[in-house]
Amino acid sequence: MIINPSDKRVWLLAWPIILSNITVPLLGLVDTAVVGHLPDSRYLAGVTLGATLFSFLYWGFGFLRMGTTGLTSQAAGREDDTTVRNLLGQALIMALVIGVLLILFSTPLIALGLWLLDGSAEATRLAGEYAGIRILSAPAVLANYAILGWFLGQQNSRVTLLIMVTTNSVNIVLDLLFVVGLGMTSNGVAWATVIADYTALALGLTLVARQLRRLEGHFLREQLMKLKAYQQLFQVNAHLFLRTLGLLFAMAFFTAQGASQGDVVLAANAVLLQFIMLTSYGLDGFAHAAEALIGRAIGRRSWQEFGEYVRAATRFSLLTAGAAMLVFALGGNALIALLTDLPAVRDTAAEFMPWMILMPALAVWSYLLDGVFIGATATREMRNSIFVGLAVYLPLWWLTQNIGAGMGNHGLWLAFTTFMLVRSLTLGGYYLYYRRHYWHRGATATI
Repeated sequence: MIINPSDKRVWLLAWPIILSNITVPLLGLVDTAVVGHLPDSRYLAGVTLGATLFSFLYWGFGFLRMGTTGLTSQAAGREDDTTVRNLLGQALIMALVIGVLLILFSTPLIALGLWLLDGSAEATRLAGEYAGIRILSAPAVLANYAILGWFLGQQNSRVTLLIMVTTNSVNIVLDLLFVVGLGMTSNGVAWATVIADYTALALGLTLVARQLRRLEGHFLREQLMKLKAYQQLFQVNAHLFLRTLGLLFAMAFFTAQGASQGDVVLAANAVLLQFIMLTSYGLDGFAHAAEALIGRAIGRRSWQEFGEYVRAATRFSLLTAGAAMLVFALGGNALIALLTDLPAVRDTAAEFMPWMILMPALAVWSYLLDGVFIGATATREMRNSIFVGLAVYLPLWWLTQNIGAGMGNHGLWLAFTTFMLVRSLTLGGYYLYYRRHYWHRGATATI
């Protein structure tokens, strides 16, 4: 039973985010099931390649959500409704500009992305057709990031759940209509996603209009039209963009090195990475809650609230990590069996299962502190933590493969796990220093 008011605030913000996270793999399952029942497997391969490309592409622009949350939460804490309004306008304009540029340069971007993914010729051709349609929703996807970040910054996470459920529901219905009902193939899945993204944007803008009527203040033309007014948003988002690129590189490097050890190791690692994704659904919820609440506390210059929300988010995060470790320790092999029925992949995944049991205890701090630092808009430190982690990750991987007989996939998991640990330690060091020297004195939140 939750009694502490800070715990209650964190939980009320976190649960809709956790629930919305769970809806994401449901859509992937439906896409796979619909296309997987077509008479030729090339359509499934094409959709898989195309969907993977957009997962990486849009993940790279996640800063539109994170940066908007941090700055909006601080403005809301100051009760500065005019700034809250203008941050929305700036974030939407940035989303529109980036989205249009992605469409204009889509041909070389898609060609480069599919070349890097290195699929078969036919799968790449179908993935190119799929991607050429999917890219049309770029402005809507990025605008939705900005809208979700804006609402979360005002401590309204239920909008996230509503928009995600709407997007995925429309997508699933249209998948079935276009592919099963109208006989379309991978192009039907792409159009279903585009229509769902713009439906979500229409809903988001409707909710925005309703929220704006509740806010005082007004939009300032100079804040929306002059490039100089975007300086803080650009700076925060640039750090987040570089941080995300570094994280994407770490994941891509891990996948590539696993693939170099053969298809069985690649498949086993892919199964185990799903365990990390499962853990992240809960940890992300509490990290997002921390973003909004800590940003508000900093905006109010309430350092008592700041500490209370950090402690509350820490309690929930540790509870989630502990539960994940227990589930993986007791039921890891059963979970592996649910994800694959290939004996060789099952046996290989089980061999490396101890890394999964250890991972939540080491990674929990990076999730939690990412939330704290986004709320504090101290995004430079988040960027630095990634590159410090990479500076340890890559040499350690090389050592594990080139000393003695080599550690193979165990060495790869050691390097990746150490990367997560170094990220946590780096952010923890920053947090302790800033908490002692800045954040308890009412100093500016952006370090």
